[in-house]
Amino acid sequence: MEILVTNDDGIHADGLSALAKALRPLGKVTVIAPDREQSAASHALTLHRPLRIKKVEEGVLSVDGTPTDCVLLGVHGFLKQKKPDLVVSGINHGPNMGNDTSYSGTVAAAIEGTLLGIPSIAISLATWEGADFEPAGEVARELVKTLLDRGLRTGMCISVNIPPIPRPAMKGIRVTRLGKRVYHDVIVEKTDPRGKLYYWIGGEDPTWEHDESSDFNAVSEGYVSVTPLSLELTDYKAIVEMETWGLRLAGTT
Repeated sequence: MEILVTNDDGIHADGLSALAKALRPLGKVTVIAPDREQSAASHALTLHRPLRIKKVEEGVLSVDGTPTDCVLLGVHGFLKQKKPDLVVSGINHGPNMGNDTSYSGTVAAAIEGTLLGIPSIAISLATWEGADFEPAGEVARELVKTLLDRGLRTGMCISVNIPPIPRPAMKGIRVTRLGKRVYHDVIVEKTDPRGKLYYWIGGEDPTWEHDESSDFNAVSEGYVSVTPLSLELTDYKAIVEMETWGLRLAGTT
């Protein structure tokens, strides 16, 4: 089993080390991760400059690029002789649930693996506070082994969120849907000492809509949330509806 591990928190992140350590009993682990934090990088690719790679230790490489860059370099560069059987991204320091999955570099790395024909899993620890990643690593190993035993097929992309509680306190696993965030004061406007305006994207912590089947609800109740993601963005219901609109260009029939 060839496993490619990456993240968006950077090569020195505790969550990355915990994940690589936890997965090594399952196969050969190669770590290729950004040389610095790339949170909220989403699916960005570096196209306008060369990428620099540094060997940190045997089987561990850092890249001055995005999580997506790391997966591409791994699959088409360093591991091209033996394509990875699995891509695992994480363990992210912070949740990646609901709408936030579209911004997440952690999830984007897993999506890139899926687009390259490799089953991929994104794993996040659902807290921004200081955290012990060892319990999350144990859960990651247990869950990855179970998913492999059940048979991950090509095209599968799974987002996992782990509650920040001791392993014995976790109630189990729920297969969930993406919940919905409720944002407040998304843009914060301030004035610098020279009287000029500047802006922070952020504001108050968002809340979430209550939904028994959502990832938010599962984690809040002490369950590990497992959400299968679909990369098909086409709205087929809208196709049927819009075909009745008679859309045409002027002068055409």
